[in-house]
Amino acid sequence: MPKFAANLSMLFVDVPMEERFSAAAQAGFTGVEIQFPYAWDKALLSARKQSAGVSVVLHNLPAGDWDAGERGIACIPGREKEFREGVALAIAYAKALGSPRLNCLAGIKPAAVSDEQAWFTLIENLRYAAHKLDEQGIVLTLEAINSLDVPGFLISSTDSALRAIQLSGVKNIEYQYDIYHMQVMEGDLVRTIKHHLDTIGHIQFADNPGRHQPGTGEINFAYVFSQLDEMGYQGWVSAEYIPLGNTRETLEWLH
Repeated sequence: MPKFAANLSMLFVDVPMEERFSAAAQAGFTGVEIQFPYAWDKALLSARKQSAGVSVVLHNLPAGDWDAGERGIACIPGREKEFREGVALAIAYAKALGSPRLNCLAGIKPAAVSDEQAWFTLIENLRYAAHKLDEQGIVLTLEAINSLDVPGFLISSTDSALRAIQLSGVKNIEYQYDIYHMQVMEGDLVRTIKHHLDTIGHIQFADNPGRHQPGTGEINFAYVFSQLDEMGYQGWVSAEYIPLGNTRETLEWLH
């Protein structure tokens, strides 16, 4: 079986964030990730992680005003200073939590910004972040988000994510492959993962439609997970779904 991690921003939400580390460990997870840990004291999170005996495997760079609908600022001209400050903050949390990877959300392209401007801004920001993270021994990942849930998101396919990574020209960037988002956009999950395995550094999943737990939709997760083993994938596979019911009651796929 792959190495499974629990996304604590979406799972075990019936308890406060600081208690979700132990909840995940008790459920059988050895790794966890957090979308945005910045609302909590990093020393507290680190202590709770250590007490639970789990690894924090990834969190996102700050993504702008989430409540206002922003989904990343890396492609938005004029926000470079804010992006760089976010990189510094994310590194501080990663060092405290022991996280080996930080994920970048490219963001929604503003209507007044050309494709060329957005791509130029994204590539420059990726280069900056990758170099800063590399100095700390941390890997940068870039995620593609489906354009049905998030219209206008700049990076919405495997091809666009890999293009951005290639254009950045740096080695410290990997592709974060989200099974749910790419099922919506592309399908052909196993073949895509296998073809780009050397570029994929992290995998997330939820079923489709609905973004709920495995078994609620169309994806054959038993096959996908078995194929990840057969391919020799060594990275983490993170459950990032909206539980239908209590999280603990949705873990048949894990046990």
